[in-house]
Amino acid sequence: MPTVLNIFGLRVAVYPNDHRPAHVHIIGNGCEAVFNLHCPLGPVELRENYGFSGKSLSKIANELTDHLEALCTEWRRIHGYYE
Repeated sequence: MPTVLNIFGLRVAVYPNDHRPAHVHIIGNGCEAVFNLHCPLGPVELRENYGFSGKSLSKIANELTDHLEALCTEWRRIHGYYE
C-alpha cells in the first residue's frame, strides 16, 4: 500500500487493489480511519474510524482537505478513476 502523504506522524495510504469511491486510509498509533475524498472538489468525509479521538479526526480531516488536490491526483494515478 503506497504511502501518499505523512501527517502528524501518521501514514496516509491508498491501497492499489482497493475499491471506489476515492478514499484514503490513515494509519498510525494503533489506530486507523478511512476518509472518502469526493474528488476532485471534496469535502473529505469520515467513513470509518478505529480508535482515533474526535479531536484527532478533526485535525486529520482539515489536513486532508489542505492536500485534497494531491490526494486526488495520487488516487487517479493508482486507480485511473475517482468514482
